[in-house]
Amino acid sequence: MRGYAATTTRTVAERAGMRQATMYHYFGGKEELLAELLESTVAPSLTLARRLLADSARPAARRLWELCRSDVLLLCGGPYNLGALYLLPEVGGARFTRFHRMRDELRGAYRELLRTTSVGTELAGDRAGLALRNDLVFGLIEGVMLIHRSDPARPVAAFAEAAADAALRVAGVREKPSGP
Repeated sequence: MRGYAATTTRTVAERAGMRQATMYHYFGGKEELLAELLESTVAPSLTLARRLLADSARPAARRLWELCRSDVLLLCGGPYNLGALYLLPEVGGARFTRFHRMRDELRGAYRELLRTTSVGTELAGDRAGLALRNDLVFGLIEGVMLIHRSDPARPVAAFAEAAADAALRVAGVREKPSGP
């Protein structure tokens, strides 16, 4: 692996099975391609998070567990470990503002779901405590891509369920997420 900085647009185009000129027809360059890839890793989770937030009829712990599980499936389920792109230092640039807004909204959805669980109720007056629990959960879910990288043959579905279980335990959620 060469890394982002050492990878040329020619290499990306060849790997994708197209000419470099064709790639430039769709993307202005490597940074724009990276931004699109990053946004594509957050968009499905954000769509699901919005739906889960609106579904207040089901227990919040179950909805949070589903979001965690789905995120792990997305981050680790594809042929490439696209979630690891979040860690690139280049992602701090202005071109990535939309990605950061989307990711912040997703983090907020995690926090809102956590806030409506039993532990969220206990932490109602402790904003810093709730923020810490949320950061731990969100960090655990985003960090699974590093764990998955060490054993890519591990069944992703089982890994996703175990990670979702662990996230709720880390948050301090005591109720067992049940059924759909």
